[in-house]
Amino acid sequence: MSYNFKETMNKPERLAPGHRMCAGCGGTIAVRNVLRGLHEGDKAVIGNATGCLEVSTFTYPYTAWEDSYIHNAFENAGATLSGVEGAYKALKKKGKLDATYKFITFGGDGGTYDIGFQSLSGAMERNHDMVYVCYDNGAYMNTGIQRSSATPMYADTTTTPVGTKSSGKPQNRKDLAAIIASHDIPYVAQTTFVQNFKDLHIKSEKAIYTPGAAFLNIMAPCPRGWRYNTPDIMEICKLGVETCYWPLFEVVNGRWILNYEPKKKLPIEDFLVKQGRFKHLFRKENEYLIEEFQKEVDRRWDELVWKCSR
Repeated sequence: MSYNFKETMNKPERLAPGHRMCAGCGGTIAVRNVLRGLHEGDKAVIGNATGCLEVSTFTYPYTAWEDSYIHNAFENAGATLSGVEGAYKALKKKGKLDATYKFITFGGDGGTYDIGFQSLSGAMERNHDMVYVCYDNGAYMNTGIQRSSATPMYADTTTTPVGTKSSGKPQNRKDLAAIIASHDIPYVAQTTFVQNFKDLHIKSEKAIYTPGAAFLNIMAPCPRGWRYNTPDIMEICKLGVETCYWPLFEVVNGRWILNYEPKKKLPIEDFLVKQGRFKHLFRKENEYLIEEFQKEVDRRWDELVWKCSR
């Protein structure tokens, strides 16, 4: 699968400007670049679990979507698109449709890791020819920055507030990409906004055109929830990869592939210090919490390297 950056970026936009997402939102950056994986001439049906992306890109009768679009409740995006994909196959078989359609669902981590996990798991296990894309911003940003199971350890959220008795969220984040990989589907990948988007573009096209179920997990920073300087989003993403907090990998037909290994792995505090949700970790009395965070990053990285070396 050849890649040409100029050709990819010159494809027509399938998410139009003029929507109501925040300036610098990672969610819309993820969507626009995933949809660049579609081949020109192919049509798409887009599903969208309730969340920031849905309420800000589709307010009837206005829409920012150039393709067919379905707004789903939080819990049923996977079920809805799997049903549409099944209907498409039936109509194709009967000769009632000639056009090529692809089926892509977008959901935030709240609608993917938590509320919508049951229907996502079912769609993946049944191996529907569809792509589920999670734009992971690490909390329920749409409803007020509440913690989700994607929220990293020690993050300050409105439901895990930092105070005299709390250091933020006490639990580790769920490793959803590994959970979906255990469904034994053809393609799973984790990516973010690095390498001039090359990694994201290549994985998006692979996911869309791999027959059967595919899952993309994209770290999509939220300037409001993460509390960083909005123009720094690309640096935040790069630091997530260089510290091995957010490794780049694929699972292709059960084979784990590491796409990038830092030449010099950076300490996790380089990633954390840029974000206001972790500022409490840099008080002298909380230095041990950064050490605990680093241990967890190291453990998961070592486990990933082992999986990819088998």
